[in-house]
Amino acid sequence: MIHVIAIITAKPGQRDSILAAFRANMPAVHAEKGCIEYAPVVDTPGMGKMQTPIGADAFMVVEKWATAADLAAHAASPHMTAYGAKTKDLVAARVIHILSPA
Repeated sequence: MIHVIAIITAKPGQRDSILAAFRANMPAVHAEKGCIEYAPVVDTPGMGKMQTPIGADAFMVVEKWATAADLAAHAASPHMTAYGAKTKDLVAARVIHILSPA
């Protein structure tokens, strides 16, 4: 199994716009071969010192894929290309961690 944690930082005030496009794209991603999990997450308020916030303009994407080939096909899919084009001017930074179980 392949795990992905993507940290998306929006340009100031644009997080909700990116999340709207992300959510619209989720059904197509969930239908992809090998998709086990694909969801956006944001900071939980009020968690105190144990939390390191990602911030008001950022969100993380938690993904699980059956195989590396499934993840590669996802990245090359037409709906992801369209999503990227739709949101590229709204994104300030993007960091993607591709991980394997330890």
